[in-house]
Amino acid sequence: MKLGMHTLTEGRGLLFGGDYNPEQWPEEVWVEDAGLMRAAGVNLVTVGVFSWSRLEPEPGKHDFGWLDRVMDLMAGNGIAVDLAIPTASPPPWLGHRWPETLPVDEAGHRLWYGSRNQYCPSSGVYRERSQSITTALAERYAAHPALAMWHVGNEYGEVCHCDESAAAFRTWLRARYGDLDRLNEAWGTTFWSQGYGDWAEIVPPRRAPYIINPTQRLDWWRFCSDELLSHFREQRDVLRAHTPGIPVTTNFMGLFKRCDYFSFAAEQDVVSNDWYPEPGNPKAPALTALTHDLMRGLGGGRPWLLMEQATNGVNWRPHNLPKPPGQFRLESLQAVARGADGLCYFQWRASRFGSERFHAAMVPHAGADTRLHAAVRAHGQELRKLAEVAGEPVPARVAMVFDWASWWALEDRGRPSDRLNATEQLLDYYVPFFERGVSVDVVPPSADLSAYALVVAPNLFLLGDRDAAAMTAYVRGGGVLVVGPFSGVVDPDAHVRTGRFPVPLREVLGGSGEEWLPASEERPVRCRWNGGAPDGAEAGAQAGAQAGAQAGAQAGAQAGAQVGAEFTAHTWTELLRAEGAEVVAEFTEGDLAGSPAVLRHATGEGIAWYVGTMPEPAALAALTERVLADARVSGALPELPPGVEAVRRGDVLFLLNHGTETARVPIPEAAVDLLTGSPAEGSVTLAPRAVAALRP
Repeated sequence: MKLGMHTLTEGRGLLFGGDYNPEQWPEEVWVEDAGLMRAAGVNLVTVGVFSWSRLEPEPGKHDFGWLDRVMDLMAGNGIAVDLAIPTASPPPWLGHRWPETLPVDEAGHRLWYGSRNQYCPSSGVYRERSQSITTALAERYAAHPALAMWHVGNEYGEVCHCDESAAAFRTWLRARYGDLDRLNEAWGTTFWSQGYGDWAEIVPPRRAPYIINPTQRLDWWRFCSDELLSHFREQRDVLRAHTPGIPVTTNFMGLFKRCDYFSFAAEQDVVSNDWYPEPGNPKAPALTALTHDLMRGLGGGRPWLLMEQATNGVNWRPHNLPKPPGQFRLESLQAVARGADGLCYFQWRASRFGSERFHAAMVPHAGADTRLHAAVRAHGQELRKLAEVAGEPVPARVAMVFDWASWWALEDRGRPSDRLNATEQLLDYYVPFFERGVSVDVVPPSADLSAYALVVAPNLFLLGDRDAAAMTAYVRGGGVLVVGPFSGVVDPDAHVRTGRFPVPLREVLGGSGEEWLPASEERPVRCRWNGGAPDGAEAGAQAGAQAGAQAGAQAGAQAGAQVGAEFTAHTWTELLRAEGAEVVAEFTEGDLAGSPAVLRHATGEGIAWYVGTMPEPAALAALTERVLADARVSGALPELPPGVEAVRRGDVLFLLNHGTETARVPIPEAAVDLLTGSPAEGSVTLAPRAVAALRP
């Protein structure tokens, strides 16, 4: 069986713990730590993430004695170790002896040690020293009873523009294009006299007088992600050779731009993520849910690990609000609801020194006799009550398509508007599903879409022919597809597709456009619903087939009530025409008055939608009701009060109150709350930040 979270949870249940940095403390504290960990139900700690200089104080000279004692202490207390390969933060001797290992920014400035991440991913010396410490750790701890997982590096994302990186970039380009003729064609180098006659002429996109070639920059993004991935693979392969039965991971950072996590996830045994919701941000619950759904999607639906989160305020935002009591528990259980089988924190004990000394921890500066640590202990103990959800799936009939290459291409300079943001548009489309308790998988364009009733692509600025053909076939086979604005604009070389847009999806969408028209900030874009979707009764019947008469009536009322109503949009408009599609909404003012804003096209066995603007939240919510009715998809519950999140994981229904008021949530069948042991029938009452885990 393939290694994964089940390798870790078998015999342990849900994982609970955090980053443990014993090298920051005298050894007598370690013994106290072990006792506190047992009392809190900790069963996994990450050790050694930033310990390279302690493990190898001089090149080739190792000091493993302290780590031996830590590993033995953890094993003696029944605590598994996620042992880190500490290559994210090289020791000062590396940069001092080999300054070429230090990264160079796009302006040519070398970045020095004294912080972390001070390495060039392409440096041969850095990679050699990385392999050396990886091999030494693998050889020493392969058979240690505490070892449960390997943790390679930390939050990959370093970029370097030095000459060694330039050479590696050229090697990557040779592999991609084969010869300079093909590269010049792909990069469009006849523009601005950029033709290359020798591979040596090609350099990274360094600081230049004006806008860099967009295809060069796109390939640079691709290269940088691949270069970091190759560094991960080198270390992973060493670890697998020594410990084939131990899973290997590295920690992600949500929607992080510099690394294509779909490519990284395919090379890992366990998908793990670091996530720090911002206290006071009203979008945080939905953004967190989206991020968790992405992690589940990266792993093909398999359980994942929340590697880092915070019990309280962090230290790296300009103004770090604290979390109210119960908040970190709510966030932790939200991750469980959305597929996490492990919940870890940064860090176990708050540091007395260093750059993160004001970052929250499981044991604060004030010690264990505190409100916060008492809450940590209580949460660790209650997770045992949820052991049965470990390994259970989060079923989803809706997929949201996201692509790193399209993100990179969209947000380059020289576009019609820099106010088009791939992740903001993704979140805008996600929120109505979140508010309705509709589970979503986040998948790449190349994913098999056949398992989903509804596929939403908020923005696919870059879209290849094969993926466009797969989406077309998906609709004709009975699927429902929603495509957001400024999609299908460029091909994989970032060349604009000529013809009426979106060129590769024009036929399936039943409509096309001829002008992209960024909107003025001074006044909203005014639109009107024309219909073109099921009326109230039909929508009710469709939704009722899946969710019962009550949900059907609700969906029907919301869908039908919008016909003829006006709404506003913002930022972006397009001059469209219908070519077989129904005009569901139209612009009502200015040069676009009377032209389509939203199209709906029934084709083959399915339905395709195109949205040529950025509707306000209420309008996007109304649109979501319509497409859900088309797809015959309903949420986890027929009724969901504002602020309450509902997610089904296996047989368990999780209800989480993110609001500031007590909420009464109707439930369709009698159940038992696994967290309290209390029966529930008819409805559940949730105080702010309360959670219920209901099993029928």
